[in-house]
Amino acid sequence: MDLRFTPEETAFREEVRAFFRDHLPAETRRKLVDGDHMDRDDLVQWTRTLNDKGWAVAHWPKEYGGTGWDPMRQYIFLEELQKFPAPQPLPFGVNMVGPVIYTFGSDAQKQHYLPRIANLDDWWCQGFSEPGAGSDLASLKTRAIRDGDHYIVNGQKTWTTLAQYADWIFCLVRTDPKAKKQEGISFLLIDMKTPGIEVRPIVTMDGGREINEVFLTDVKVPVENLVGEENKGWDYAKFLLGNERVNIARVGMSKQRIARIRELAAKELSGGRPLLDDPRFREKLASVEIDLKALELTQLRVVAADARRGNTGKPDPASSYLKIKGSEIQQATTHLLMDVMGPHAMPYQGEPDEGSNEPPIEPAYAGSAAPTYFNFRKVSIYGGSNEIQKNIIAKAVLGL
Repeated sequence: MDLRFTPEETAFREEVRAFFRDHLPAETRRKLVDGDHMDRDDLVQWTRTLNDKGWAVAHWPKEYGGTGWDPMRQYIFLEELQKFPAPQPLPFGVNMVGPVIYTFGSDAQKQHYLPRIANLDDWWCQGFSEPGAGSDLASLKTRAIRDGDHYIVNGQKTWTTLAQYADWIFCLVRTDPKAKKQEGISFLLIDMKTPGIEVRPIVTMDGGREINEVFLTDVKVPVENLVGEENKGWDYAKFLLGNERVNIARVGMSKQRIARIRELAAKELSGGRPLLDDPRFREKLASVEIDLKALELTQLRVVAADARRGNTGKPDPASSYLKIKGSEIQQATTHLLMDVMGPHAMPYQGEPDEGSNEPPIEPAYAGSAAPTYFNFRKVSIYGGSNEIQKNIIAKAVLGL
């Protein structure tokens, strides 16, 4: 298989880079490079800039606002977005519920929700995990009982990222408690302004407040907000999670972070010499770079296979490889960044509205190293834990 980029693909890469240079606000890029908190408005503004260009939902089918790019151009665009770096459009809408709606939703749902997702007119969050249903998601207990033209929903969701900003939540709910647990689940779209919804923040060990508990008490949801067929939600969830796992690889992000590590390690001194000259540090850095190159080649093979196979509506089990190794590399890069910062990473930045736990010690960019390290402990868990991904590989790929 020839994995070299064609002249046309190389020209496309340069076009993408030029657009990012010309249109991304410098302060937004600085926040991403330094690991600072990015405001809601930063993401909304950038998403709408991409949408004006026609690139906000680049991987969607053209009839729903996508670009019509082949899988390789989609890969190039995402890699350059992460490497620049520029904010990725909100994944809960663009990568998760959007593809579910245009693949399984009604015409009315497609016409209403898809343009609003592309322009970030609606902020979405994901209502999957529950206190007793994380990796074993099919054990979820949130109930939806049909009552005329509505479902009455009761239950609790947890680890709901950015629910404090959300206008809508897509939820897995149990509509047939007597069926086998995977077969009694439905996929509902719920307006977060509906009476009976309460959002409570969960403070994480890095001091962040990005995740929440969501309580639903007698929430009335119109039947028209059911996606696809009743009790088929597990199939839609598997489709969604397959898309999420491919994106979790984040090859471009890891490339950008390694470049940043090299830049900072050339400045930070160890024993009177730049840390980058330390053989042990260089060995650790080289090991991560080798793993990243292998991951990149694996992702290119998955992209090529997707191009040959076409859109089947089913997740590629190989996405589990990308999820496992991608999350491990992301965690390794945050560890290396902590090595570079050393004692400068001890005081860390808190959420802007809460203030920092201590003022940063010079250099100022060291303040985000610790919270980033702690926050990225989660990437091997969300989207289906790495242990679950190994089970999927064993069954769906190795046939064990």
